[in-house]
Amino acid sequence: MSPWERVLLCVQLLLHSHWSVRELPCDALHVQQAFRSPNRTNNFVVDGGSGRLYLAAVNAIYQLDASLRVESEQPTGPVLDNVLCHAPQLPQAPCEHPKSLTDNFNKLLQLDPQQRVLVACGSVYQGFCELRRMENISQIAVEFPPPGAKTVFPSMLNIAANDPNASTVGLVFRSHGGHAKLLVGATYTGVGTQFFPKNHSKEDLRFENTPEIAIRSLNIKELPKLFTYDINPSEDNVFKIKQEVKQKNKLSFVHAFVQKSYSYIAINNDANLGHKESQPNSILARICLDAESPRRASAESRKLTESYIQMFLQCGSNGNIYNRLVSVYPAEISVSPGARARDPPHAQPYLFGVFSKAGRHTALCAFRFADIEEAIRQGRRNCSSSSSSEDVQVLDSVIQGSGAVCVQKGNIVLQPEQLDCGAAHLQHPLALRRPLAAAPLFESVGLSSVAVDDVHNRTVVFLGTGGGRLRKLNLLPDLSVANQRSLKVAAGEPVHHIMTFDPSDRDYLYLMTSNHLLRVKVSKCDQYGGCRECLSAGDAHCGWCTLQSRCSIRKECGSQLAHSWIGVGEGPQRCPSMTITPPDISIASDVENLGILINGSVPDLQGFAVECDYGPSGATAATVHSNGISVQIQTCSLLPRVNFPRIPVGKDHVTVAVSVKVDGVPVVSGSFTLYDCEKTGTVHPKMECNSCLGTRWKCYWDQEKNSCLFSKNTSEDLIPGTVESCPVMQSSEIPPSPSGRSQDIVVSLLNVNEGTALHCDFGGNQLYEAKWISPAEVKCMDVTLTTMEMSQVFHLNLRRRDFLDKYIDSPKPMRVEVYNCGAGSADCSQCWGREDQGHLCAWCDNTCKPRDDCLPLRTQCPGPEIHQIMPLSGPLEGGTLLTVQGKNLGRRVSDVNVAIGSIPCRLLHDRYTVSVQLVCVTGESRAELSDVVTVTVDNAAVGSSKEAFSYLIPRVLSLEPSNGSLSGGTEVVIRGEHLNAGSRVRVRVNGTQDCAILLNDANAIECRMPAAENTRPETVPVCVEFEDLPCQNLQMSSFYSYEKNPIITTIQPQKSHLSGGRTITVKGQGFNLVQTVDMEVRGIGIEQASCSVQSNTVIICSSPPSPESTQASVKFYLNGVLYTGDRPVSQMDLEEEEEEEEDEEPYGTQFYMEYLEDPQFFTATKDKFIKHHPGEPLTLIINKGPNALDLAPEEYSVTIGSVPCDISFSNDQLFHCTINGSLNSHEREQPVIVQVGNFRKVIATVQLGGSELAIVVSIVVCSVLLLLCTVALVVYCTKSRRAERYWQKTLLQMEEMESQIREEIRKGFAELQTDMTDLTKELNRSQGIPFLDYKQFVMRTFFPKMCSDYEKSLLQPIYENDNQAPRALPETHPLLQDWKPASTAKPNMEEGIALFSTLLNNKHFLITFVHALEQQKDFAVRDRCSLASLLTIALHGKLEYFTSIMKELLVDLIDASASKNPKLMLRRTESVVEKMLTNWMSICMYSYLKETVGEPFFLLLCAIKQQINKGSIDAITGKARYTLNEEWLLRENIEAKPQNINVSFQGFGMDSVTVRVMNTDTICQAKEKILEAFYKNLPFSQWPSADDVDLEWFASGSNSRILMDLDNTSVMEDGRKKLNTVFHYKIPDGASLAMSLKDKRENSLGRAKDLDTEKYVHLVLPNDELMETKKSHRHSHRKKVLPEIYLTRLLSTKGTLQKFLDDLFQAILSIPPDRPPLAVKYFFDFLEEQADKRGITDPDTLHIWKTNSLPLRFWVNILKNPQFVFDIDKTDHMDACLSVIAQAFIDACSTSDLQLGKDSPTNKLLYAKEIPEYKKKVQWYYRQIQEMTPLSEQEMNAHLAEESRKYRNEFNTNLALMEIYNYAKKYRNQVANALDANPTARRTQLQHKFEQVIALVEDNIYECSSEA
Repeated sequence: MSPWERVLLCVQLLLHSHWSVRELPCDALHVQQAFRSPNRTNNFVVDGGSGRLYLAAVNAIYQLDASLRVESEQPTGPVLDNVLCHAPQLPQAPCEHPKSLTDNFNKLLQLDPQQRVLVACGSVYQGFCELRRMENISQIAVEFPPPGAKTVFPSMLNIAANDPNASTVGLVFRSHGGHAKLLVGATYTGVGTQFFPKNHSKEDLRFENTPEIAIRSLNIKELPKLFTYDINPSEDNVFKIKQEVKQKNKLSFVHAFVQKSYSYIAINNDANLGHKESQPNSILARICLDAESPRRASAESRKLTESYIQMFLQCGSNGNIYNRLVSVYPAEISVSPGARARDPPHAQPYLFGVFSKAGRHTALCAFRFADIEEAIRQGRRNCSSSSSSEDVQVLDSVIQGSGAVCVQKGNIVLQPEQLDCGAAHLQHPLALRRPLAAAPLFESVGLSSVAVDDVHNRTVVFLGTGGGRLRKLNLLPDLSVANQRSLKVAAGEPVHHIMTFDPSDRDYLYLMTSNHLLRVKVSKCDQYGGCRECLSAGDAHCGWCTLQSRCSIRKECGSQLAHSWIGVGEGPQRCPSMTITPPDISIASDVENLGILINGSVPDLQGFAVECDYGPSGATAATVHSNGISVQIQTCSLLPRVNFPRIPVGKDHVTVAVSVKVDGVPVVSGSFTLYDCEKTGTVHPKMECNSCLGTRWKCYWDQEKNSCLFSKNTSEDLIPGTVESCPVMQSSEIPPSPSGRSQDIVVSLLNVNEGTALHCDFGGNQLYEAKWISPAEVKCMDVTLTTMEMSQVFHLNLRRRDFLDKYIDSPKPMRVEVYNCGAGSADCSQCWGREDQGHLCAWCDNTCKPRDDCLPLRTQCPGPEIHQIMPLSGPLEGGTLLTVQGKNLGRRVSDVNVAIGSIPCRLLHDRYTVSVQLVCVTGESRAELSDVVTVTVDNAAVGSSKEAFSYLIPRVLSLEPSNGSLSGGTEVVIRGEHLNAGSRVRVRVNGTQDCAILLNDANAIECRMPAAENTRPETVPVCVEFEDLPCQNLQMSSFYSYEKNPIITTIQPQKSHLSGGRTITVKGQGFNLVQTVDMEVRGIGIEQASCSVQSNTVIICSSPPSPESTQASVKFYLNGVLYTGDRPVSQMDLEEEEEEEEDEEPYGTQFYMEYLEDPQFFTATKDKFIKHHPGEPLTLIINKGPNALDLAPEEYSVTIGSVPCDISFSNDQLFHCTINGSLNSHEREQPVIVQVGNFRKVIATVQLGGSELAIVVSIVVCSVLLLLCTVALVVYCTKSRRAERYWQKTLLQMEEMESQIREEIRKGFAELQTDMTDLTKELNRSQGIPFLDYKQFVMRTFFPKMCSDYEKSLLQPIYENDNQAPRALPETHPLLQDWKPASTAKPNMEEGIALFSTLLNNKHFLITFVHALEQQKDFAVRDRCSLASLLTIALHGKLEYFTSIMKELLVDLIDASASKNPKLMLRRTESVVEKMLTNWMSICMYSYLKETVGEPFFLLLCAIKQQINKGSIDAITGKARYTLNEEWLLRENIEAKPQNINVSFQGFGMDSVTVRVMNTDTICQAKEKILEAFYKNLPFSQWPSADDVDLEWFASGSNSRILMDLDNTSVMEDGRKKLNTVFHYKIPDGASLAMSLKDKRENSLGRAKDLDTEKYVHLVLPNDELMETKKSHRHSHRKKVLPEIYLTRLLSTKGTLQKFLDDLFQAILSIPPDRPPLAVKYFFDFLEEQADKRGITDPDTLHIWKTNSLPLRFWVNILKNPQFVFDIDKTDHMDACLSVIAQAFIDACSTSDLQLGKDSPTNKLLYAKEIPEYKKKVQWYYRQIQEMTPLSEQEMNAHLAEESRKYRNEFNTNLALMEIYNYAKKYRNQVANALDANPTARRTQLQHKFEQVIALVEDNIYECSSEA
């Protein structure tokens, strides 16, 4: 059976062809789909766009869909070819050599998605390449060479290697001009190599001029240049080894890939293979791709030879070097700082590689790309600075390396680009001498491929093996292996060195083996049952889905809520758990509610249907109380007590299980205890009070009622205390007494009232009076206890007389032992030996009696008697456990001595039985001997055994069989002498394992051999050991040979009928080692079926019966051991072939049996009776029913009666059976029986003689059936016609709606294609950027609410009739004006404020002052923000001091957050320091904002406004056709057309201006657009409003009219007055209008959006009031349209604005070299330093801190409030669009994955595709900041001082100080107390100075002087 047939039997073939696709069980970590190629596979590639796969095999290429189903197939061979001939595509190139059919091996398979071509290069025609269409590979995309081409060179055709075993790699990239290029590396196969034909050394037509590496043109639009080197001279674009040194440079290419803008090529130099195993032969070469913008003004391409550089990769060290590269995979992974101390804890690019060395030993190593890049830069530096560098050399083996060696250019400083990609004086290919080394991460045998993924910040490595296995390694953050799993994907088929993840779902991995392409699911999460098991498994793909209560991958957990999925990185400690309060509830209590505290990672359950489920008892609703973090509290009502389970008999409590269900799914479970105090005492009737008061729940003991109660009552006898208060009986020792003797027993009591009536209870109704003899003692009177046993213990309890079955507690039972001397004492020694137990017995009258009955006493006993000894022999070394049985063998062990002759035998005390048996260990004997055993008692009496004990020398003579399989199970017979000597015998194999003994006698031992420890055949010693003594001589051992395991290759047939009994032939080899065989067919109810070995290669089995048709797995047990392949399961298998999971089976050892229905046989005429005359020959024709059993003729037999019927002819349909003799029988009817295995059936009966029988019933049956069919047909036709009519009607309605939707989508698509171009043309930047100056920016940022209030209150008309030119707004904020004390101010105020300023410049005062104010409850968040901003203004001249204060306050904030949840720090602005940080960032980032970000931000704002104005805008609701916010989307198809009008502005001094308006614009909207056209070069604050101007239209001649939104021409619609529009006035395109300023502002309607929506309407009704109940003429003509189809306009707007948004984000997240953000670097370093000090290593926490401090605190504030930066008009609609953009920026800065679905809000869905790219930009930005050179405190202080100097005297600091003073005055006492409590402040008298400030400002000189 082939290795893959196991998979073939899993499912039916989907397609019956020469290739096949299988769907395999989807139980995870299993092959999901498999495509089998009849020919050997070569390459495959995946198209990320369509999900298609292209598989190249020998002579064929397949186009497959994502499920590996064939879409197209193209044969590529065999073709007529000869390796010495040019490609036939080369014009005028005849070949004289004979051609033969040659297989075409694919050498290169690459995609060019932009040109939609597939590049496929084969080994035939000298490595010729074809370009096929990606949509259908059976079609050629470009015919090359083109027909009639005259200039075609061999180098354009000879691209790939022309030998099946020579390597080729390649990749497609694009140059800076967008032209496609093909990079190819191919092994040289010319003269001197093993690939070139012998005896043809002068005819190397293939590789004479073809380089090893080349960059070729792939632009299909320039066919003459296709596949050329496309550079002049062409040698600069090739890498070619010189012919004379090719033998020393045998390059074998592994893989080519792109990283950044470089191409890396992994190569092996096989020239030294096998010579220097300690030296690496693996090479990593790098070439700079000319994919970026051109380096020079010209279009000159980058030279390959100029940028080529290579280095050796070394995996391992110290002689253990894996020197050959097998597979590579570049990946970005998350590495903790612990892995490399200098690395940041974020994603870093690594190169993973599988390396090999001799003996199939392989290892996995990883190299940082940062180290690779640094080594290359350092190498070029060394080559430029020294001509004799030991680290780098020019590759003189390359034709381009013939120039000089490294030339010293000391005066040249290489630029970064030159260090990366070479310079003019470094044009030669370079090689680094020193290898880049890495330690192996994992070592194994036979690894063949590698793929790596970063899953939730954990690295997961997939390794293919040469044995067809896929391994999965989960790595820890330090890259050590946490665990591993494995899967056998294709036994015996090596996994190809390239593996690829499914581009649409990285939970699937594509891999290729020799004949298969497989899609493997890489995780198996559902195998883990619970949260802890799930997270402890260490599988990075798996996590716990809380709300679904299952282990799953992240995307399969449907919830989008935070904490709804727990990853491995969070650990099992984050699993949900619950604490129940109260944990114990009395059944008699009135507790009605249960409090449940939920811990662990659980989402906020508010809003969910949460209930407490009590199992079968029922469930109650829960009330959830969330505290905003992970802990949640919920309250559940308890069910009535009767609904809970009853307390079991004999118990006082029952445990009630509780689970919290969320939407019906149990999320977390626990239990509480329901107890009954009244039952607590009954559980332990002899300890009622102790049980009552000692239980873990609260119970009370009622001493009066002698019962346990739940709660206190009015009784005064309640004992609420501890068990020490209970009445108890104190235990005491009572000596044993003879049976039947009367005695008095005194018992001590505690806490028992004297006089309490008591009985002494000994059990069994043996009650005796208890008499009080003291306040604490009673005496049990005349107690007489008897026993018939040797000894019996009675327990004494004190029973209360006044309470039935109530006892005094007895914590320690009082034991009264009674003994019977006559029982159990058979001899004198046994009788006297009881004295040690306290039994006073004596031996007299040949019996044992109490000593009082034996007077006088005789203590002497008869001598010892030995009845039996065993065993009778033992080895000379001794150690045998000798058992001696007899009589009078001593009274105690110390009295006895045992010997064998003169050899002592050491007694074992623990195995001595008084008088009757002893066990001793024999001593060593020097020679063989035989002697009696003697027992000596008291060194006087001696007894001897009748048998003699013999010391013998055992010998092993033979071992049969002497060989067996490595898997063990072979039963061997060891023959010899005295093999049963001694008490313990075992057989040791190789001194380490036991051979399981089955039978043992003196001459033979039969045992079962264990499995071999080694996986290789070997001969091991087998030794018989006695008494656990190791083998010491060869006489006790023999030798046994472990041989290769038997191999089962196939079982035939693989099908059986249900009855079983079919002969199954098992074929293989090595069956001569098999003694017993059992075949187990699993899943059919039969355990095993016996088999027999026929020969060394054949085993015959019989299939067992099955109850149903099924496909069952077949197992074989060879010698009782499960067959698992050709080697035993041992530790070595972990290296050679991965160990199997318990629920996995290796494909190579798994066989299947398909059970089909029993075969059917019937006679040719299907007659049940066959007439036959005796004496005549009888031939039966028996037909076979259809089946797939493929039965052979010899498998079935036929008998008629008891006479066999010979089968004379057989085919697939029938067979003939003949009886030539006579059916001599006395019975007239003989059954015809067909038998196949266990199947036996009578198919007919042969009647001997007699008349024919006729049965006629079929006519009646047929008539009835015909009638029923007719009736059914009539009913069916009637219903079909009715359904057809209804379907036609529905179809018309659907077609109408579909056409409407199609029309709207087509419009949206057209808009998306044109809007971007239009907007770019129309966007006018001539107006410049209206930046606010610094002080206005600061005021609006620091005091956003206050600035708005001031401007509104001080707003004044700024235009007069005589002055139409605009004026700037005055400075309205008080902090921008000069401060002068009011006339009513106190005389000493200025002096007081100056002193207060001095105090604020004292760090101790200021920090204490801030903390004191923040501790006040009425000091609100707004006050805190105000104080922070005032402090920033007051200290603006000393920013370095302000920064130090901010840092100290931040340290306090971090300390407070670190103890709770550090990730929440800086999330909001709720403290003074958080607002200070906001202000600090605003000050430090203002220059960067203005110089770098301002322009793209302003362009985006202009683009948003321009795009909104391009469509209709409802003047009342504000909704527009074009928007980014769904809530502001105009969901109506308003027919609007743009038109141009010519407008002149009277008195403005400008010619008329053409303005573009929409015919749906209101007059006010048109005015605003006209004003924008005239005032676009001025800031918005200088524009007049639309209400300040009139618009006049000259309709015809001199007639004119003033246009207004509402006038007497306005129409009514739906009961509302409609605003006038351009269309309403019928203003034509090109009309002339005049605008003028009004004489005075008239009372107008105000803003349109403020109008009463019940009275006015513009385009649509508010709130989408389009209900059918209000159908009017306005709506009657509208078609029924889904509003959702207008959501495409969001995409149109987004696509139009995308470029502007990308430019803005790029500006924000980039670091200009000339203006690095020093403040950001300084502050980020401060955060990292604080995290290190507190041991915070979570990279997400640091990422969140940085995000909260810069992007969310500063940039989001700016994005949402452009009026802080520019003098512009921010409309409500623009604000809504900016909110969507700000949300996208927030999502980009988040560390959590964005989980979106069809129900997610469109505001998040809109930029969901771009968010991952933005996230990368944010991470790269943080990484760049971290890599910047750190700033010293001096450098930062200098920078801050410069910022302070630039804006000196811009603000009124005295007024700011006065405002701060008002806070100080308000909280005077609290501040003073805080200063007094601070030792430093007290020492420097800060409190006194503070009081001085108060006194001066308040003009209380007396107070000031008195304090002084």
